[in-house]
Amino acid sequence: MHLNAFLMDVGHHEAAWRLPESNARGSFDLQHWIGLAQLAEGAGFDSLFLADSPAMHGTGEFRPPGKLDPLTLLTAISQATRDIGLIATVSTTYNSPYGLARRLASIDHVSGGRIGWNIVTSAGADEAANFGLDDRPDHAARYARADEFLDVVKQLWDSWETEAVVADKTTGQYADPTRIHRLDHAGTWFKVAGPLNVERPPQGYPLLVQAGSSEHGRDFAARHAEAIFTAHQTFESAAEFYADVKARATAMGRSPESVVVLPGIVPIIGTTEEEARALERHLDELRVAEYGLDQLAAILEVDAAELVLDEPIPEHVLARPVQGFQSRSALIADLAEREQLTVRQILGRLGGGRGHFTFVGTPDQVADTMVSWFEGGAADGFNIMAPVLPSGLETFIADVLPILHGKGLFRPEYRGRTLRDHYGLPVPPNQFTTSATEGS
Repeated sequence: MHLNAFLMDVGHHEAAWRLPESNARGSFDLQHWIGLAQLAEGAGFDSLFLADSPAMHGTGEFRPPGKLDPLTLLTAISQATRDIGLIATVSTTYNSPYGLARRLASIDHVSGGRIGWNIVTSAGADEAANFGLDDRPDHAARYARADEFLDVVKQLWDSWETEAVVADKTTGQYADPTRIHRLDHAGTWFKVAGPLNVERPPQGYPLLVQAGSSEHGRDFAARHAEAIFTAHQTFESAAEFYADVKARATAMGRSPESVVVLPGIVPIIGTTEEEARALERHLDELRVAEYGLDQLAAILEVDAAELVLDEPIPEHVLARPVQGFQSRSALIADLAEREQLTVRQILGRLGGGRGHFTFVGTPDQVADTMVSWFEGGAADGFNIMAPVLPSGLETFIADVLPILHGKGLFRPEYRGRTLRDHYGLPVPPNQFTTSATEGS
């Protein structure tokens, strides 16, 4: 079982910052992040993950709205850790292939081969406004751009063959220029000469991660992703997604084992079930309905005035197509219709993890649920999304991990040094080397 620590400020629950033990200013406190990373590494987590968006999250009135740049933050964390993988979210819509390929390759070198890239196409209109656009490109265009973006960055990472550097002090030859390749890429979205000015990353490519579950997202994941972060409320939904993306990867000539599927779980843990329910109630009481309403309206792409707290989401809102968060809006619509929830009840269900599976119970109940999803064909592991940080992660490590160790489902220590080692994934072959071999 693979475990990724999805670290969100001071916790995934939207009211976590209000607890007495929380560091309300933790988002911009480097020591807060280093402490979380070292906590997860001490427990042997495969990786940690930072979400990101190139826009402020909400107005800032009811929840900390800002984030440090994840690549900058992970570079600092890499120097305070040794083994744990470090995954950053970066958009293909608002970056250039050359610039991002260079930064990711640099951090992979700096970290000793531990960087991963969560590839997003940026769904928010507010993000577009920060880059001089009146609106974001439509859904299909964002994924078409992302496809070409990935093709280009892979070529850039491959532009230095592993054997390119000779460093022969006797002859004076530093590199073999025949093993450093220009791209001269000219496509629909990008024109890039290359080569990259950074040697090939230690992992070949940073671990490629993807989190979209729409039709475009699933196809994109089947082509490119090596790990998939996904949100599901039920075992049945998770199992359908798991089987579908594995089948799509197979159809594209990839091994299904080369795609690691990690649903999110928000574990609210108590010594007894009632203790866990009490913690859930306490966090729920600290929520501000206005904040949740604004977030829900943004996902559904409607004015918040169309949503009445003690009534169901209107049918015309659920039926309206969205350009941004397609998979998340579909999840919310399914939840609303399946359980016949009012808007207020939906906000309560989303407050802990924005649509990810929230499980409330004892350590044994949390572990049993994870095992049933893992062994039942719905997950290769999990995104652990502690509702409060660091206490929620500390509780999971102290009380749930020993159960998984006892069942032989999570390794007690690291078995390699790179992120690819942790996920059991090979270094990708260099396409230029492969082409030369095939042509000889």
